Amino acid sequence: MKFAIPAEELARQAPVSVLFLRFIGACEILGAFGLIFPSALRIRAGLTPLAAAGLVIVMVGATTLTALQGEVGAALVPLVVGLLAAFVAFALP
Repeated sequence: MKFAIPAEELARQAPVSVLFLRFIGACEILGAFGLIFPSALRIRAGLTPLAAAGLVIVMVGATTLTALQGEVGAALVPLVVGLLAAFVAFALP
């Protein structure tokens, strides 16, 4: 969504710059590729936990930022995603 939403709307939704949000969106997309492709293609499957650990860092920031904006219910989504990524990063290798 960070690439689909126009910059003006994105700027109204978060207290950080649009450029930073686009960077985070790119990190999320690359992290998703890192979760799927190494194991699916059987190429360096050890990269999957590293991608998951990177997504944990991104989700901690997303949960914190969303909760600080007063949207505690909306903060549950990145929290759950972060917990799932933490499971992949630390329990599966």
